[in-house]
Amino acid sequence: MAQHLKNFFTNPKSLAVAKAFFLLGFMFGNWASLIPYIKDRHGLGDDELGLVLLCLPLGALSFNPISTILIDRYGLNMFTNGSMIALATAYSLPILSPSILLLSISLVIVGCTMTALNIGANIMATKIQEQESILILSSCHGMFSIGLMIGSLMRSMTLGLQLTEQWHIISMTIFGLFIAYSSSLILNTIPTKNIYTYKDSKAKFVFPKGNLLIMVLISVCINMTEGSMSDWAALFMQDVVQSSPYYVAWGLTSYSAMMALGRFFGDGIIPLIGRNRVLFIGALTSIVGLMIVIFLPYTFTAIVGFGLVGLGVSCGAPILYASATNFPDIPNGGGLAIMNTFAMGGFLFGPVIIGFISQASSLRVGFGLVAVLSLFWLWQGRKVILFG
Repeated sequence: MAQHLKNFFTNPKSLAVAKAFFLLGFMFGNWASLIPYIKDRHGLGDDELGLVLLCLPLGALSFNPISTILIDRYGLNMFTNGSMIALATAYSLPILSPSILLLSISLVIVGCTMTALNIGANIMATKIQEQESILILSSCHGMFSIGLMIGSLMRSMTLGLQLTEQWHIISMTIFGLFIAYSSSLILNTIPTKNIYTYKDSKAKFVFPKGNLLIMVLISVCINMTEGSMSDWAALFMQDVVQSSPYYVAWGLTSYSAMMALGRFFGDGIIPLIGRNRVLFIGALTSIVGLMIVIFLPYTFTAIVGFGLVGLGVSCGAPILYASATNFPDIPNGGGLAIMNTFAMGGFLFGPVIIGFISQASSLRVGFGLVAVLSLFWLWQGRKVILFG
């Protein structure tokens, strides 16, 4: 069952693209751990913070068509390498911004770089799978989770060094640029001609229906859970659990660690017990974790609950992305374009909705909505028809 991990970690090309996924999670984890600082520095309420966070998905979704143009013009290799450099640099801007206006603009920029690297890294990983005849996509998403975990933990470490938030993000940016450079040395050697880009498919503007719609709705539920945990876990630990500053990031760290664990073993477990059963068990695990977080808001139990949520969502994206790519009624993998658009919307707009609910009621009620939405994922997980 672990043979795929051996193939993944011993292949230089898969490790190179894994670094891109790691960087995507690492920088996001650092940003997520600093959201409480952003909120306090600018004196924002939960609803105001939600509006500011809305700038990130606006930037991310608007950059989808631009990404395909840049790939066609400059090539996938240069596009992916440039995206890593841009992303590592962009995440320093929100922390260094002195005003809400500049903060909002910087989050739009961050969103653009997230979309660029997400598209570049996923296409590159798919290309490597074809060339090397190995399964790496779930493990690549696992590297994103590892990056998210380590990135969220970095603030706890730099607190011990008494670094300010500004020096913290500058240090992380330098480290991110080093990752980008080391990855580019191998990525530049990967042949990427005749690649599929989203603009190749006329289906990208088609609203999903039938079985594809069910897949998309499950994906939205999963990605809304992922986004809500990523953006609000640290604030939940600070404001609801009222844990010490050292443990504020540990909820997100636990969530990321268990998500990474599930994804690394996903390529081995999914063929053994079946994709639908994995989706069903994942939904049940996620709901149980959310219930623990909501009704037992103490440091240890919250950390355990966030970990269960991470384990529950871990294999959802790899299963649904692979199935959408092979959807039979849409040519040229156009289902992936549709899936990515809605999934990213759930991941990035979900936290904004949670912010408004939190301001109107409480963050625990906001997390309760996520649990309710997961019931649809639980209900349809066994029924939805999956491909690939």
